[in-house]
Amino acid sequence: MPSKKENSGCGCANIPISVILIFLGLGYWGWTKIDPAQWVKFLPPAIAQFVPQAQPTVNPAPLPSPSVQPVPSPTNSPSQKAVAIAPRPTPSPSPKVAQIAPSPTPKVVPQTHKNWEKKAIRGIYLSRYQVTNNASEATIRDRVRFYRKQGFNTIIHGVWGNGCTMYPSQVMQKTFGFKSCPNQFQDQWLNWLIDEAHQQGMEVHAYFEKGIKIDKNSPIFDTAIANRWLVPGVDRTYAGIDHYVLDVEIPEVAALFKQISVEFVKQYPQIDAVQWDDYLGYHAELPGKVDRTTKLTKFVREMRSGIKQQNPRVSFDLCHHNPYWGKRYFAADWENWGMDRVFIQTYNDANFQAELNYAQNYAGVSISDQQLGRLKELINNPKIKSVLVFPMHGNPEAAATRVQKATF
Repeated sequence: MPSKKENSGCGCANIPISVILIFLGLGYWGWTKIDPAQWVKFLPPAIAQFVPQAQPTVNPAPLPSPSVQPVPSPTNSPSQKAVAIAPRPTPSPSPKVAQIAPSPTPKVVPQTHKNWEKKAIRGIYLSRYQVTNNASEATIRDRVRFYRKQGFNTIIHGVWGNGCTMYPSQVMQKTFGFKSCPNQFQDQWLNWLIDEAHQQGMEVHAYFEKGIKIDKNSPIFDTAIANRWLVPGVDRTYAGIDHYVLDVEIPEVAALFKQISVEFVKQYPQIDAVQWDDYLGYHAELPGKVDRTTKLTKFVREMRSGIKQQNPRVSFDLCHHNPYWGKRYFAADWENWGMDRVFIQTYNDANFQAELNYAQNYAGVSISDQQLGRLKELINNPKIKSVLVFPMHGNPEAAATRVQKATF
């Protein structure tokens, strides 16, 4: 008796081979051309259950781009076609390299003793003849820088001497018929000197050297003789030269100096000080033994008043003998002149210590280049506020170099 066979699997073995091949061919075509969701419904239930169902397509929300900003709609004319250009990614900034600004050119600072730098005024005197030989602007400016490098902060330069100016003066022209001393200076020399000094942080003090005294070489000597402008006698205070003293009690003489002083501070408003010396006085040994103290005091006070009215900021200074010697031997009662600053001359080395006792009460001292051995003593004396160096041998450059070495 034949045995009864059970159906196994899905029953595919009972389907003819030709039908299966046709089915496979149509299936491949339909799978590629027809949406599976459409043709799967034609399959027998026994086969359709094994076909995976298609999932609906979901478009993800676009992620915001932090680096790309929305581009506004173009405003082109209708004939123009807008072309969408994908924005280029913003490159990461390159690391910045620190830029180092070049250091400014340092000013030359003198290497000097710290106590020397504490002196209010560290001055050097230049004779009015320093501007001779038609010195150029470059020469004058170089000269200023040289003294700055030697540690000085003040130049004391002659602008008047032997009865005439070392700059163009209308007062001289009107009074004597010539504008200045017979010299070869350039008209702008003092302007260049002041300008460069101020650029270097220095001051310029205009020195009225020889004061009211002249000698026979003065261009106004003959005029002074003819007009009787001189006091009787010869002033032989300093050996080797005979001086004649202009009498400031004579109105024309007094007016000349007052006009010259006012003209100067008006013509050079940037000058820091005007300075007179011991030639502003009458030596006691002049004939007649006339006491001119009161008249000289009146003259100086009036001259100072004129200067201050024209230029209140300028300092009116004096470099003179100590007050006792000044009044006793030169009719110079300068303590009553109203000076802004007074520097005590210490040229008599035998009385040096006694002169320092006076100088402690005033603006400072003046020494000659023959006394530079005293410089360290002065530097280390806190009671001496300022030191002026007066070269007596006509070589201020050499004296300045010696000062720099002494204060190193």
